[in-house]
Amino acid sequence: MMTDPIADMLTRIRNAVGVERPYVDMPISKVKRGLADVLKREGYIWDWQEMEAAPVTQLRIELKYGPNGERVIQRIRRISKPGRRIYTKAKDLRPILDGLGISIISTSRGVVSDREARQRNLGGEVLCEVW
Repeated sequence: MMTDPIADMLTRIRNAVGVERPYVDMPISKVKRGLADVLKREGYIWDWQEMEAAPVTQLRIELKYGPNGERVIQRIRRISKPGRRIYTKAKDLRPILDGLGISIISTSRGVVSDREARQRNLGGEVLCEVW
């Protein structure tokens, strides 16, 4: 039984980037779809799509690499965990690596990046950091 599906998603992405896979598949959920959408909008992945599979629909994420094969996602880290949830207000959100990275926040208006949360003045649960 999986207790933290978001951590599983991030680990699958981290492992696939480590061995330079073109894509990674995982079971889909609304939060995972939101995370993939934020990663696409911020330019960390090429695209994502839903793949019909036998027991459960799969989410396929097409990973992005630079022109010489360098990794776009250098590090992806879970912040809020099932045992310790981390919440923040919009005014307390700080840029990651002076704006080179992002935090992904689950808000009342959906899953957004820290930039969007600051613009919309939204706080929420900090899911992960990417750079």
